Amino acid sequence: MNLTPVDRADLRLRVEKALGAFLARQRARLDAIDPALDPVADAIEDFVLLGGKRLRPAFGYWGYRAAGGVDRDELMAALAALELVQASALMHDDVMDASDFRRGEPAVHRRFAATHRRNDWAGDPEGFGRAAAILLGDLCLAWSDELLHGSGLDPHTLARARPVFDEMRTEVSAGQYLDVLAQVSRDTSVDRASTIARYKSAKYTVERPLLFGAALADAPAPVRAAFSGYGLPLGEAFQLRDDILGVFGDPTRTGKPAGDDLREGKRTYLVAAAVSAADPPARAALLAGLGDPELDEARVVALREIIDGTGALARTERRIAELTRQALDALAGVDLDPKAAGVLIELARAATQRGA
Repeated sequence: MNLTPVDRADLRLRVEKALGAFLARQRARLDAIDPALDPVADAIEDFVLLGGKRLRPAFGYWGYRAAGGVDRDELMAALAALELVQASALMHDDVMDASDFRRGEPAVHRRFAATHRRNDWAGDPEGFGRAAAILLGDLCLAWSDELLHGSGLDPHTLARARPVFDEMRTEVSAGQYLDVLAQVSRDTSVDRASTIARYKSAKYTVERPLLFGAALADAPAPVRAAFSGYGLPLGEAFQLRDDILGVFGDPTRTGKPAGDDLREGKRTYLVAAAVSAADPPARAALLAGLGDPELDEARVVALREIIDGTGALARTERRIAELTRQALDALAGVDLDPKAAGVLIELARAATQRGA
């Protein structure tokens, strides 16, 4: 039994209701400190409530249900905490990548730089924007703890889930650092790209939310093992799809300019596969363009042609298909709630076929 559009919309609305209520309380706290913090509350509410796929709460919820957990309102607040971790990671990621846009709107650091300019404040607008985005990202990360522990779930349930939540936040930070390191060290190896994909995205997008839900439901070891077997390859496939969209995606669908990953010098699996397969002239051209913030559309097109011509795009598509098969195979033979298991199969398709 698959997840219907009504089911999907209902889960999303419930998560967003929990987020909205929490952020309204936090707005009141900030306003009590100083009304000058109103733009901070505005920016966080806009970022968290007006965009995002809610994939992490979805995996957490259906992991919980697949493990036999009973639906309840308190669960939504706990799952909503995952969205604040995501918001923190994205705000910081945009600063590190000097990205202009996120979800079709100015990135948080660009938003605050524009505020600085409109008010004709002293100092560097870009520096102010970066500082504000870092602080807002930190605030979202701190609030993720507060939302989880104020969810209304009993202390024993929270104690089971807390180690998963902590591990997830450590892993995504480690993956972010490895991503930055690969850019400055010019490491284009496929092994390094796979490690980054695993820790920067795969674990905290799918595996850890699933295990978070499993912990909340007090799932037995075989179920937790199946969720890891499903979540890790699926999360990596999700990131590989993201990498393809970062080079070949339609900006009207991705919310970011075409070829932004090339301008940012991302050492993704796609790029690593292209570098390893390219002939010397093509490799030199690819490496020369990678990380050049001034890449125009014509050069982006030329680099796309190089990547495609090496077979790297086809290789990445095959890798996505292989990882997705591994993920789905991991669910076979384990005792799961039938409806929830069907939803996890559908989520695997949705996560890996978007924009394909």
